Amino acid sequence: MNTFDTLKKTLAESRAKIIELETLLSSIPAIAPESGGDGESKKCSALEKWLCEAGFSREQMQHFDAPDKRVSSGMRPNVVLTIPGKDYRVKPDNDSEYSIWVMAHLDVVPPGDVKLWKSDPFCVQYDEKSDKLIGRGVEDNQQGLTSGVFAALALLKNGIQPEHTVKLLFMADEEFGSEYGIKFLLREHKELFKKEDLILIPDGGDAKGETIEVAEKNILWLRVHTIGQQSHGSMPNKGKNAHLAACDLALRLNDLENFFNEKDDLFSPNYSTFQPTKKEANVETVNIIPGDDVFYMDCRILPRYSLDMVRAEVNKRVSEVESKYGVKIEVSEPQAQQSPATSVDAPVVKKLSAAIKTAHGIEARPIGIGGGTVGAELRNFGYSAAIWSTMDEVCHQPNEYCYVRNIISDAETLCAMFIEP
Repeated sequence: MNTFDTLKKTLAESRAKIIELETLLSSIPAIAPESGGDGESKKCSALEKWLCEAGFSREQMQHFDAPDKRVSSGMRPNVVLTIPGKDYRVKPDNDSEYSIWVMAHLDVVPPGDVKLWKSDPFCVQYDEKSDKLIGRGVEDNQQGLTSGVFAALALLKNGIQPEHTVKLLFMADEEFGSEYGIKFLLREHKELFKKEDLILIPDGGDAKGETIEVAEKNILWLRVHTIGQQSHGSMPNKGKNAHLAACDLALRLNDLENFFNEKDDLFSPNYSTFQPTKKEANVETVNIIPGDDVFYMDCRILPRYSLDMVRAEVNKRVSEVESKYGVKIEVSEPQAQQSPATSVDAPVVKKLSAAIKTAHGIEARPIGIGGGTVGAELRNFGYSAAIWSTMDEVCHQPNEYCYVRNIISDAETLCAMFIEP
């Protein structure tokens, strides 16, 4: 039996322990303080205890925690588990040629309306017939976390040293912007990463595991506050209808899809989108002309257009509406993110593609997505990152689920990646 087949056999025998780890992780809600939670510390401690019982040592784990007074522990945990590779050189800086990173986040979103769940969101249910694990966090992002852990465990149990050093990163705060997670690490612990490192983020994918995300649309969220003058509904001439002006502006901003109109088939949809979304309440009754109105835009923009280009055109259209209706419009940005793409020829893409082919005979293809991941933060610092997993992408939904077979399948791919020279 060759090395890869040995690792596959170990993974096939790990089904009960995989279910055990997923069940443990979901049982400890790691919810951000922004959503009324207490962060990830308790979940992280339970994971570390489980890893030690499974055979890893405390010495292999290193904390890079971010201070946060809003949570009871006073910090948000970021932990790196290191499995030294054959190229690991015993030097003062414990250097190696490059490391293979598998990054997963510990935090989850709240369950939402619990009446929409068929079971307790934080008590994992396993349906043997469908092979589904059901519970908050089982896919987002515990599936990727668990695949990384069991790929590393397969190496450990068989006494196999990876060709290059493997680092599993368990991060905080992905769901609320990563200020206490990857952004903190990139800002305060630059020594962690090398430009040569291969960085894999198993936090997105497709049901066949054949797409590798290498680019993200730029994201711009707008909060548009229109200030007019309130009046009686029968006398609009005495007021300045903030809602009417806002409606006009919403249509003009939506029309940016025709202005920034280039296409890129790496993405689906293959064009930039500018969509009005959330609307705040304005007046209490029908017969009042509103003097105050707030709505939001969710803009997902092809990387070829910078956010500054978009801002300039937004400001132009805002000024036109202000002049037409005699209102004042304040625009703020709840979120703004842009990043370059990872090259389709980057080493991480090539090595991951080869591992997918070795493990499952699948020809992987690069894609771009409209959503945001921590990959964008890494790319902005000059690191090549790839997002990949085998999943149905039911994150944040009621009755979130993942398949145990996908966890095993992805762990097989990771093992193939770890043992290839």
